[in-house]
Amino acid sequence: MNEIATEAFMTPHSAIVPILAAESGLTRYLEKIRRFPMLEPHEEYMLAKSWREHGDRDAAHRLVTSHLRLVAKIATGYRGYGLPISEAISEGNVGLMQAVKRFEPDRGFRLATYAMWWIKAAIQEYILRSWSLVKMGTTVNQKKLFFNLRKAKSSISALEEGDLHPNQVQLIAGQLGVPEQDVVDMNRRLAGDVSLNAPIGEEGNSGEWQDWLIDDSASQESRLAETEETDNRREALREALTVLNERERRIFEGRRLADEPITLDELAHEYGVSRERVRQIEVHAFEKVQKAVKDRVAGIEMRRHGSGARHRQNRDQAPGIGRLQELHGQNRELVVSR
Repeated sequence: MNEIATEAFMTPHSAIVPILAAESGLTRYLEKIRRFPMLEPHEEYMLAKSWREHGDRDAAHRLVTSHLRLVAKIATGYRGYGLPISEAISEGNVGLMQAVKRFEPDRGFRLATYAMWWIKAAIQEYILRSWSLVKMGTTVNQKKLFFNLRKAKSSISALEEGDLHPNQVQLIAGQLGVPEQDVVDMNRRLAGDVSLNAPIGEEGNSGEWQDWLIDDSASQESRLAETEETDNRREALREALTVLNERERRIFEGRRLADEPITLDELAHEYGVSRERVRQIEVHAFEKVQKAVKDRVAGIEMRRHGSGARHRQNRDQAPGIGRLQELHGQNRELVVSR
């Protein structure tokens, strides 16, 4: 069970809570949890009050163990997803503990009614994480489709393999209230993962599927170089801002780096100078920052390569102020707040 979730329920009796270690121990586990007595409504209410108001861990322990059978019953309903039922039960037990932790007995309903939703949510999240190597998605529509598409297909006798017919897609989308394209996508995902080493065609003369895949992304070396360059420029920008005095920095950041640039009039009123004077300070700050960044980048490249020619080349390629503003827009958190 989740260590964080169970920490609040550690009691002297915790050792007698059965642990489901593997699928082979499922029968033994079910026999053990049947030994925990069910609670009468009044008894459940008093235990929940004791836990909620006084932090009575023995009371929380009894609330959890008396509902372990509920978790097992709910978990068995998810056998059709090809995952170990022992894992589903363990995740459901975490959901049960969360429910006990948040249960408010004065609201008038039983713990089982409240815990059912927490148990189902925990198991479903586990299935979504584990069912496929490809992420199934976590939006409301995707979850709805994942857990209801098979039932919807059965209701319209769409039992054949492969893509659904357009009229079947339309019917299912209408039943579940989701876009038709989402139905098509999820149906293909639920058909199962296909190995990239599988041969193309029945004869297999055309090679494997992976032979036809083209990776258009940048190489690992290119990504590493780009990341390093971005880090250097980000650090250069941050250090360059230190060459400005307080007023220059305020105007520079307010005019060029803020999400909503401050007007010249506002800054002129703030510092008691004319709009033209603010504009002059802004331009002067630009020049100081740009020079500081160029010097910083050139210094890094010179130390890295130990070559004067390389130093001059990178100095010429140092980022202009427009690039700095773009970079700052992506990494604004690194600039010291005004």
